[in-house]
Amino acid sequence: MNKPWRTEWPSTTHDWATEVDTAHVQRIRRDPATMAPGGLQHLILEVVAYAADEAEAIGSGRCLIVLHPDGSVSVSDKGRGTDTRTDDRGRPIRKPIMSSKDLRFFDHPETQTLPDRHPRRGISVVAALSQWLVHTNRRRTGAWTQRYEHGIPVSDLLPVSTTGPAGTTVHFLPDPNLPPGNALNTPDLLAMANSWSHLSAEIDDARPPRQQ
Repeated sequence: MNKPWRTEWPSTTHDWATEVDTAHVQRIRRDPATMAPGGLQHLILEVVAYAADEAEAIGSGRCLIVLHPDGSVSVSDKGRGTDTRTDDRGRPIRKPIMSSKDLRFFDHPETQTLPDRHPRRGISVVAALSQWLVHTNRRRTGAWTQRYEHGIPVSDLLPVSTTGPAGTTVHFLPDPNLPPGNALNTPDLLAMANSWSHLSAEIDDARPPRQQ
């Protein structure tokens, strides 16, 4: 759904005028082998790449990757929080990074590769190839969360407590039909996450020992 007044906001990484690009989400879901060639590891790096962008923008940054016992993954950073503005009625509008294409990368896979040497296409790939994803961001002006299922929002943008530092957390459960890729090796993942020059990453592996 498009909002004409949003066209006044410059589109740098994503098109503000598009809340949900259903065709884009469906395109990703039709071809998971191309969109996530490294399986879960690739999805994690797609998220960490945004933490690295933020770290570069502000000079340095940190992120925490948590491998949860239920198979879900969360990536949290201490950046400025995802860009969130107000519409003509004073309602918060967050940049539609989960349900629309990253204009820098999605149709230009030669532009940038992730540390796994596969093309970067954007965080909408993660949302589309997850059973669910919860996107929470905290800014100086407020904090909000929203839930997605298979890349489509299933809740409104809901306010949450502003307690704590600014930043963004992306928590997702990958689809069971995700390409297997390589086994998730924690030391390798940590090394790749720390390959961005401005970002310092840590991993908390809370999975059962047999999965580690």
